[in-house]
Amino acid sequence: MATLDHLHISIADQQLYGFCQGRLRCRLPVSTALNGAGERNGSGCTPRGRHVVRARIGDGLPAGAVLRGRRWTGETWTPELHEQHPGRDWILSRILWLSGCEPGFNRLGAVDTFRRYIYLHGTPDREPLGVPLSHGCVRLHSADLLELFPQVPAGCSVQIEEDSRPDWATAPLE
Repeated sequence: MATLDHLHISIADQQLYGFCQGRLRCRLPVSTALNGAGERNGSGCTPRGRHVVRARIGDGLPAGAVLRGRRWTGETWTPELHEQHPGRDWILSRILWLSGCEPGFNRLGAVDTFRRYIYLHGTPDREPLGVPLSHGCVRLHSADLLELFPQVPAGCSVQIEEDSRPDWATAPLE
């Protein structure tokens, strides 16, 4: 996979589309917010609009590394650990921390994506994707994120929108 220069997340499709120089390179299932789309702090919604990857966290950590407060806890996810912590919002393996680019919409004040700690992050493989279930972040299976992470540089553009992209959902990957 080539280095990607743009990620597009369709809330309707529950898909992440990755592009390099305008060419569709990857398509991955995601889970966005159970509460739907929205930008307000405390809403539990996935923010829309133009963003950039502001920080890449977790490079070199083991697959399934458990992250809390953007730091490795020293734990690695297992079904047994999962059972010990029911209801925990698992952030696994890697984090791509987003920052909004549209002042008043998803940047600054009560709508700041970065200050809301909105990430693309790994989730256990047993968690369903393709349906909105997150607390605002964009979840990917850890294996998918581990493959995606090295291809997404800091500063990569990210567009999050509610519209479906049926043309991308079936297009061949280049």
